[in-house]
This record gives sequence, structure tokens and C-alpha cells, in this order.
Amino acid sequence: MLGISKRGDAYLRSLLVYGARAMLRTARGKEDRLSRWACQLAERSHPNVACVALANKTARMAWAMLRNGTDYRPDLAAA
Repeated sequence: MLGISKRGDAYLRSLLVYGARAMLRTARGKEDRLSRWACQLAERSHPNVACVALANKTARMAWAMLRNGTDYRPDLAAA
């Protein structure tokens, strides 16, 4: 998996990145799987790379929830 694609709406993509940046700032004290995954990724790579990876994951989760008509399931978020 590479970074987030540049296809589609640039404004929505920037909102996803801004949201991911805010999530990374507050993820250090949390114990859910997605926060732990994001913190581990930020330690291994550049923070901007981790931010875009989290935005990509968020976009994919949102698309899957819309496609399947399901609610957010945190137990599957970092799988």
C-alpha cells in the first residue's frame, strides 16, 4: 500500500489529512488498536508519512462502511 491517491476531491483529501494529523497528536495516551498502530507507524517513519497513511486508512474504512452499510467497528480498524 502506498500513500493516499490524488484522485478525487482535493478538499476531502486535505480534510482527511488534517483529521489524521489531529488524531496522531492525541493518540499517545490511548490504548485502542488504531491509536497503537498509528503511534508505532509514527515512530518507525516520518510523522508526515504516518499522517498520510492514517488518512488513507480512514478513507478506506469510510468507503467500506458506506459500501456495506455498516457502522464503525473498532475491533477491525487496525486489522
